[in-house]
Amino acid sequence: MTLRIDIAGLPAEQLRFAASPLAELTAMLHVLAEPAHHPHFAGWAREVCAGMRPELAERVREADSLWRSAQADFLLPAHPRPTLAEELADVDLIDDETYATAALVSTCGSTRIAARSPLADPASRERALDLAQARGPRQEAFAESLLTNPSATRARVRDTLEQCAETFFDSAWAGLQPQLAADLRHKQDLLRHKGIRAALDAVSGAVALSEDGARIVIDKLQDKATSAHDGGVTFIPSVFGTPHLVVVHAEGWRPVVQYPVAEAAAPVPLDTVVQRLDALAHPVRLRLLRMLARSPHTTGELAHSWDLSAPEVSRHLAVLRRAGLLTTQRQGRYVRYSLDLPQLSSLGTDLLAAVLR
Repeated sequence: MTLRIDIAGLPAEQLRFAASPLAELTAMLHVLAEPAHHPHFAGWAREVCAGMRPELAERVREADSLWRSAQADFLLPAHPRPTLAEELADVDLIDDETYATAALVSTCGSTRIAARSPLADPASRERALDLAQARGPRQEAFAESLLTNPSATRARVRDTLEQCAETFFDSAWAGLQPQLAADLRHKQDLLRHKGIRAALDAVSGAVALSEDGARIVIDKLQDKATSAHDGGVTFIPSVFGTPHLVVVHAEGWRPVVQYPVAEAAAPVPLDTVVQRLDALAHPVRLRLLRMLARSPHTTGELAHSWDLSAPEVSRHLAVLRRAGLLTTQRQGRYVRYSLDLPQLSSLGTDLLAAVLR
């Protein structure tokens, strides 16, 4: 499954790379809400939670549906500013209906909130509240507050973000800026001197340019399409967003991609993970792998050991090879198969990364 951004004919300068204080603060709040997704930040999260005033901790929890499961689109600016205050001022310019709809998408866990505005249409309001209720009492309370008094709720969310900035973000942001600036220089140099494809390849192994150069293709659990012809695409590097690859793609919003900086290795596509799980699901192939884990074997040896025909074993080995779970070594006229232990051992990690992406 992929998310596709149409950029056919789009000038390279409309692909913008910029750091965003608001997006990074949102990534930090996600880490605090879902620390299991980010074991490498566990120590930081414990320290921040221990030093946070109880009143602020409660306010962060009451609004965490804006960043726990998915970030609300207005928290990933299409036009990043140098300071958090400037970006929050831009959020204030969004009308209540647009703000509420984006907030309810993340709160309710569904893009199918309603065809009409939940602020004005009673049926749409009830639909949104029903969806929020199914998510939990905190989500229901936030949705009720947003729909009853959007201005007050928006002001409370902004105040919460400003208090978070004073408590932990401002000091952390100062330390992150050199790393983000170095990443941005690298991406901008690639874009300027080697073109869009090279810049996208450096963003993430899960981001690519289609062969015809007309679409940015992103490996996500969504199967969606959007267009960048109304203003281009913004790419925002994130330290605390690792390992997530977050994309704003809703209709009416300029596409934004928040990507993890300094990715240790190219992520394995979800299709590859699924292919490997399917390969392992067959009992015969699992028996063959267990034997190959002990030592290399030829097709004939495997067939003899398990009382199978050579063609049948060959078919199973072909499936395992296409899934990248075997290595081969030719010795004269014999080909010996071995289990690729690193690929198999990383399958659980790859599956988790694909799901969290």
